Amino acid sequence: MTETAEHEHVASPGPHDGPHGYASDKAAYLKRMRRIEGQVRGIARMIDEDVYCIDILTQVSAVTKALQSVSLALVEDHLGHCVVDAARESDDAGAAKVKEASAAIGRLVRS
Repeated sequence: MTETAEHEHVASPGPHDGPHGYASDKAAYLKRMRRIEGQVRGIARMIDEDVYCIDILTQVSAVTKALQSVSLALVEDHLGHCVVDAARESDDAGAAKVKEASAAIGRLVRS
């Protein structure tokens, strides 16, 4: 993956009109992500300062759990909003969103 590709937004297979499932909690998600970003910067600083390995691993574990928590909340928002809306639209749209969600969940559990 190229450096620019890492930061590009990958669009979902189908369009989604209207707000995303996380829209009502967007400020909270951004706050959580800024906190995680600060934790990651702290880990880099720990490495730069030659901190004990186990202490660094403890912080990596905390960041991993925080990201997993955000991921689970986003999955819940997606299922409760985007998938439900698509299912109301049509059986085919609902099935496509379920398949899309299943693939996303699969990527989460494989990582």
